[in-house]
Amino acid sequence: MKTITIEGQLRSEYGKKATRQIRSEGQVPCVIYGGAETVSFSAPAIAFKNLVYTPDFQLAEVKLDGKVYRCVLKDMQFDVVTDELAHIDFLELVEGKHVSVTLPIKIVGQSEGVKAGGKLVVKIKALKVKALPKDLRENIEVSIDNLELNGNVRVQDVVAPNIEILNSPRIPIASVVMTRQLRQEEASADTKKK
Repeated sequence: MKTITIEGQLRSEYGKKATRQIRSEGQVPCVIYGGAETVSFSAPAIAFKNLVYTPDFQLAEVKLDGKVYRCVLKDMQFDVVTDELAHIDFLELVEGKHVSVTLPIKIVGQSEGVKAGGKLVVKIKALKVKALPKDLRENIEVSIDNLELNGNVRVQDVVAPNIEILNSPRIPIASVVMTRQLRQEEASADTKKK
């Protein structure tokens, strides 16, 4: 799994004034929680570019004063006016302790319905899951090989060993819909039969 390394400095001062000072220096205030202790730190805004602005699920290795924390991105806030990164929350990965994260879906295979002239429509792009840190992966593969025309692949059809999917099981992930051209061809075939 892809890991982004972020080097930061521990924060000693807190409050609005200290946070404004950190942001004015091009730094982003951050917090790591979920482990033995809550750690507040700051790091340059540029260090988060490859972690924040991507659809991929990645781990973050945060290095602070010689100590390394393995984390996942949990939450982030942006400035409402400038749209710059204002704050990031990380969740520390602790072996043997389940974490809830959002993993992207990767559609694999060729649908029978698409081969027959239908159009693949992807309804959701990610799943909320709960797993141990060792079972986390970059994405969840969803096969559409058996997907027929007007058929759906639902959350309940996803096979992900050692991962508990938290989304409702009836939600469709992808479906193959009939195109306008295919409907017109079927309608003209029906009128020829009569």
